[in-house]
Amino acid sequence: MSGNPLAAAEPWDLVADGYAEFGPSIMAPFSAHALELAGLSADSHVVDVAAGPGTLSLPAAERVARVTAIDFSEPMLQRLAEDARAAGLTNIEVSVGDGQALPFDDDQFDAGFSMFGLMFFPDRAKGFAELFRVLRPGAIAVVSSWAPVAESPLMRLMFGAFAAADPSIQEPRPNFLNLENPEVFATEMQTAGFAGVSIQRHTSALVFASSDEMWETMMRSSAPLVLMRRTVGEQVWAERAEIMRTYLAENYRPNMPLSTTAFLGIGHKPNR
Repeated sequence: MSGNPLAAAEPWDLVADGYAEFGPSIMAPFSAHALELAGLSADSHVVDVAAGPGTLSLPAAERVARVTAIDFSEPMLQRLAEDARAAGLTNIEVSVGDGQALPFDDDQFDAGFSMFGLMFFPDRAKGFAELFRVLRPGAIAVVSSWAPVAESPLMRLMFGAFAAADPSIQEPRPNFLNLENPEVFATEMQTAGFAGVSIQRHTSALVFASSDEMWETMMRSSAPLVLMRRTVGEQVWAERAEIMRTYLAENYRPNMPLSTTAFLGIGHKPNR
């Protein structure tokens, strides 16, 4: 896990604006479901760990007293703050920091979230333990992680395009040692101290008007594509980009729904 380039801030810094524009189309339904599961009240103070551009923080701020958003990517948080100001939201505090060493006191928040962030942590155990530590007794946590790529037509099409351009990039095989495995997911939350843990499967679908629209979305918001472009140089990138566009044109029918599935882990911090 420690060798995962997506566990570093740089690729996320580079896609901050595109991710903020296009990421919510994929992520927002899962964030909305997480907020429903949490059952927040108007006086809640919540923490959003690995908040990115605020896909959960922004809608959460419309229904709670305060949101504290933390991420290791400063450009992501800058975009979050800009979008909060544009929406007239004054109850979001942003903090640059590491989800494995949260700069907050114990027993501080009424609910905690990490939407597709903690899954990338080099040390997930620390991530879960820190989330547990900063929650008040009785508080709820909701953490999300993608299901295996094989269960997601959207992800399969994207990885098909990647592999067409670079055969060394293959669709990831299921990794039963990470949060793709619901049993591992539940065990890691329980080990951190969470009680009443359940893992729910949630599926959402995305539609593009054309293969070109899908390509533009991937181009602007995909951290793996940004890493590929920086690694191979512009000439090779131009060749690979054309291959990927052709692949999508041949394999995506306009307005065809593409589903993707995630697991949401829900747990409570026991009352003392």
